[in-house]
Amino acid sequence: MSFRDFGLLTLICLVWASNNIISKIVVAHWGVPPLFYAAVRFAIVAAVTLPWLLPAPRPAWRIVVVGLLMGVGNFALLFMGFKTASPSASAVVIQLGVPFTTLLSMLMLGEKVRWKRGLGIALTLAGAVVVMWNPHGLQLSPGLWFIVGSAFTGSLGAVMMKQIEGVKPLQFQAWVGFTAVAPLAALSWTFEPGGVAAAAQAGWPFVAAVTFSALIVSVLAHTAYYGLIQRHEANLIAPLTLMTPLMTIGLGVLITHDHFDIRMGIGTILALVGVLIIALRKNQVMPLLMLTRNRSQ
Repeated sequence: MSFRDFGLLTLICLVWASNNIISKIVVAHWGVPPLFYAAVRFAIVAAVTLPWLLPAPRPAWRIVVVGLLMGVGNFALLFMGFKTASPSASAVVIQLGVPFTTLLSMLMLGEKVRWKRGLGIALTLAGAVVVMWNPHGLQLSPGLWFIVGSAFTGSLGAVMMKQIEGVKPLQFQAWVGFTAVAPLAALSWTFEPGGVAAAAQAGWPFVAAVTFSALIVSVLAHTAYYGLIQRHEANLIAPLTLMTPLMTIGLGVLITHDHFDIRMGIGTILALVGVLIIALRKNQVMPLLMLTRNRSQ
């Protein structure tokens, strides 16, 4: 990998990590409802990528289901999780998407998993449990359980996406945006009265945040990541994206004052080592998984 491509990947990971912090501030500090925030984000994505919507991938029903999983399931649960969960803890727990995807690949794609990836799965699960643990047992924080749900829906979407051929990066973004807007808007209208008022009260900072999330993160950063995947081996690119959770933890401690202690450190090391082991093994969906896992952050 050239120094230029490494610098580009580092910048992409920094953009993804920054978006974690921004999303936390929007839904937890500014009080913008998470479903409303997701709906506005995808409305912008859908508008910008509309020229790439057609022709529809085949079968059309599958790309619609993938869009619902990625947009509604993945993002709705993620932003709901950010209401109470810290970006640092979320960045570790979301790594459960890697073992989830590996297990789903076994069930849905017939992929074989050897002992090394099995070890990676076990370490990632152990790391997530350590992060969610407190002296009284598993911390039943709604926020972190929403993050677990986000990881699972993103993983299921990644595996189903592997069963669709020939989808271009911007076409993928277009279909996720197109399928997510209406359900998210309906859910927000039903369960989050006052979303428009909250966004209006936040003012121009909210406009800047949602524009950054939609255009810089969802369109530019993910398209650039696809380009790196096409130029380099996935086994090289995927492990380097682990810079994202590390950057998120650093930014979380500095900006949102996340609590980070020895337990969190141990859990982070276990989870990221597990992900690294899985990412270094050749498999069918890892490149797309790294995109879908980071695109939701």
